[in-house]
Amino acid sequence: MKSLEPNLLLAITTGIALLLVTLTASVYGAGNPLRNLLLALICSGGFVLLNPVLMRAIKAPARPPMIHPDSPGTAAWAGLFPMVVILCAAVPVFVPGIDYGLLVIIAAVWFGVTVESALKARRA
Repeated sequence: MKSLEPNLLLAITTGIALLLVTLTASVYGAGNPLRNLLLALICSGGFVLLNPVLMRAIKAPARPPMIHPDSPGTAAWAGLFPMVVILCAAVPVFVPGIDYGLLVIIAAVWFGVTVESALKARRA
């Protein structure tokens, strides 16, 4: 069995953390649960689809994947993504009753960044 690529594992763990943010924001928040789910899907999918187009339009240099074997410290820094998203999932539990749509959007964009990194690593 081949080992899984680290960028793919990062995207999977951040996706699970995004699911947790969406769940806690829907249960403990004041917003509509269906809206939170749609926000997570549309924002993460929109980031993955539209960010490469925007980067080409502004002629930004191509970024490498978040985790690459040339510098092993990138794995530790990239591990902060799912950790911060999981911490964001705890916010609605301790401060209930507020609309957490923006928190879901931020977590979805961070998930989109990790998915984009996994796609770049797969192409390389």
